[in-house]
Amino acid sequence: MTINTNIPDKHGKFGPYGGQFVPETLMPALEELIRVYDEARNDPAFMQEFDHLLKTYVGRPSPLTHAKRLSQKLGGAQIYLKREDLNHSGAHKINNALGQALLAQRMGKSRIIAETGAGQHGVGTATACALLGLECVVYMGEVDIARQQPNVFRMKLLGAEVRPVASGSRTLKDAINEAIRDWVTNVATTHYLLGSVLGPHPYPMMVRDFQNVIGAEAREQVLAMCGRLPDALVACVGGGSNAIGLFHAFCDDENVAMIGVEAGGEGIAGGRHAARFADPNVSRIGVLHGTKSFVMQTPDGQIMETHSISAGLDYPSVGPEHALLRDQERAFYTYATDEEALAAFQELSQTEGIIPALESAHAVAEAIKRAPKMRSDQIILVNLSGRGDKDLDTVIRELMIDD
Repeated sequence: MTINTNIPDKHGKFGPYGGQFVPETLMPALEELIRVYDEARNDPAFMQEFDHLLKTYVGRPSPLTHAKRLSQKLGGAQIYLKREDLNHSGAHKINNALGQALLAQRMGKSRIIAETGAGQHGVGTATACALLGLECVVYMGEVDIARQQPNVFRMKLLGAEVRPVASGSRTLKDAINEAIRDWVTNVATTHYLLGSVLGPHPYPMMVRDFQNVIGAEAREQVLAMCGRLPDALVACVGGGSNAIGLFHAFCDDENVAMIGVEAGGEGIAGGRHAARFADPNVSRIGVLHGTKSFVMQTPDGQIMETHSISAGLDYPSVGPEHALLRDQERAFYTYATDEEALAAFQELSQTEGIIPALESAHAVAEAIKRAPKMRSDQIILVNLSGRGDKDLDTVIRELMIDD
């Protein structure tokens, strides 16, 4: 795995975004993490162990699949899927979970805490902890626990303690709040295994680097299969780790468009969404969970409650590197509504025999919109960040599908 360290700067800033906004009690832990991560990524033995686990445990490289029937049905561009859904544990989250769990071992910390929304980061963390013999506690909002029961059971089966969060909106934002409180209390023995490109430095950089394997593989694979780079990359964006993981290897390829797809929920006008870039009435620059980025806020500056059918996209802020890429017009951000994501979920299932996570279905929805407007010799590469087993109960309820 090759790691690009050009950004952020030494202060953890992505232009005006990022940084460290945390209690003083956490600064020693962050300074230790910066030091140990810097040592680890320059240590051939650490990188060899990480790469070995990615190959022999996660099952990398994940394949690149040509969605032939979907492409034919839509007309226009050819759609290719980067199959992170085929990773062990079912999503891209395991890449970062393994990397950080190895770092925790290197720091001599035997207790891991994590947050989760859709449950895939919780499952990935519990999986890595079971493999390495680490204690695992996962914080999860009560709303998300109710809609992600299969993943809750998987985490418990893997030996993790799942702690319900009843405060606030009882979703991902509140799970992060509780995880940070735990970390402050137990910082000497505990590593907070944050799951996205969020939080204080070095998390946005470190999580991106552990997820960079997605784009590095995809770039090599599409060149081998198609003889050229894709015209567009498409990925869903909650915090933004799967999108940055895909985008980063293509950032210098100016002819490759990069499109992030946020959760449009029930539509932008009604305010029931999690599209941070799409609604200037509520999205302003602010600080949340230790980093500076775009945050959905009420007129008096309070954090807004968000909505998405997909628990993993139901978050009021976005990673600072995404904010910078948007400012630079290197990446572009749009949204898909719940209805569009559900339609894409069914379309991919029925045309390709691939059931995507509802998060990933947002990216598929954007590809479905774009492909007919493009030529048949053009290529859209979609990051299929996870599989949809975890979402079947939600989809059945929404669509009233008979058994």
